[in-house]
Amino acid sequence: MAARSAALKVDWAKITTSLGLRGQTVAGLQAFKKRNDDIRRKVQLLSEQPTTVDFAQYRSVLKNQAIVDEIEKRFNAFQPATYDLGRQLKAIEAFEVEAIKNAEATKDKVDLELQDLQKTLKNIEEARPFEELTVDEVAAAEPSIDEKTSKLVSKGRWSVPGYKERFGDLSIL
Repeated sequence: MAARSAALKVDWAKITTSLGLRGQTVAGLQAFKKRNDDIRRKVQLLSEQPTTVDFAQYRSVLKNQAIVDEIEKRFNAFQPATYDLGRQLKAIEAFEVEAIKNAEATKDKVDLELQDLQKTLKNIEEARPFEELTVDEVAAAEPSIDEKTSKLVSKGRWSVPGYKERFGDLSIL
């Protein structure tokens, strides 16, 4: 009974938000919650139904007493099926392990992204204005610029393709 009262107190929305779960983990948790709610509703409906059968009332109404006797005998001999919950509990434990593994992987990815973003933010905050940079500093930061410039000069080209269209003609006559 303690497990039932504990299960009713689970705040499903708070679990996903407070733990920061995402993706497949949240989908699995929502599917588990839906199955839990469906089964809880079925149990509630079945527990509200009457469980006793008044065979004396049926004997007084029906002419064929043998049928009532046969039904009563089978009713009394009926044993509800028992289920081994071990398999379901193992499946839940496996889901739990997988959910924790996914959550840890997600956390690791987020931590790496945060570190990268903090480095980028630090670079942005410490960067000098573009006007203060020298040509050598720009070339050191992006070596491909120096390579492209050397290639253009070696071919005798002194202008960058598309420069005039984008910035206009700045040549002095």
